[in-house]
Amino acid sequence: MISNNMTISILGCGWLGLPLAEQLQYNSHSVKGSTTRVKKMKTLAKAGISPFLLKLDPKLQCENCDEFWQSDVLVLNIPPTRGRDDIEQFYPQQIATVIEEVRQSAISFIIFVSSTSVYPERPGIVNEDDAIPGQAVRKSGNALLKAEKLLQSQLEFDTTIVRFGGLYGYDRHPAKYMSGRKNLRQGNAPVNLIHRDDCIAIIKKMIDNNVRGQIFNAVSDGHPPKNMYYPAAAKALGLEPPTFKEDEGKNYKIVSNEKLRLILKYNFKYPNPMDQFA
Repeated sequence: MISNNMTISILGCGWLGLPLAEQLQYNSHSVKGSTTRVKKMKTLAKAGISPFLLKLDPKLQCENCDEFWQSDVLVLNIPPTRGRDDIEQFYPQQIATVIEEVRQSAISFIIFVSSTSVYPERPGIVNEDDAIPGQAVRKSGNALLKAEKLLQSQLEFDTTIVRFGGLYGYDRHPAKYMSGRKNLRQGNAPVNLIHRDDCIAIIKKMIDNNVRGQIFNAVSDGHPPKNMYYPAAAKALGLEPPTFKEDEGKNYKIVSNEKLRLILKYNFKYPNPMDQFA
């Protein structure tokens, strides 16, 4: 356990990063946050977070940002940009830019927000050792895995990687994108989701307990099948539920959170995504 009153920089204060910053600030940490939008600067300042307008294109674009890197911990929370054909090259270049800054700074610990999209689409239980370079389902997953390897190879600081499943909570819900769709495939495939409140609590616990040099999957304990979960979620949100084709498949991917529960001793606030519909 380390003390409060740390200085923490969060690179990427979006849907997850901003409430994380607010929670850390509430817990007596001094928090600096970055955004790519001028309008967001006031939001950060109002929440007691020191705001920085920072872009990676892939080189650093930021005026008066030296102070941003003067922290104890960096939460690196910038996902690969969707729609780029060169995402597997561009995103690691962005991370390399961050590494250059960190190596010249006081930061000794990075928490890197990654994703379970780094895994190949193969059946069975998936743990942290099952990511294979170049074999993720999407290019963004390959880009994330390259970024992970870059960070892990550095000797000047420690990195802990947290691979979150599909994020949901509050105004964000994957059911919104499934609403009204017909005859969807793989209805028996289990979901691998995690609520935003759990994401924030997990990162906070990693910081508070100084958990360095680890890789964790972070998904809820429960994995209901898509053909059960998405219709229930759509109904709860007042949306037209999706429909699924008959599916006899059984061998689908389930992401394991066993290491997270064992090492971090974390108990989920939302252990099963179906609980919210009970």
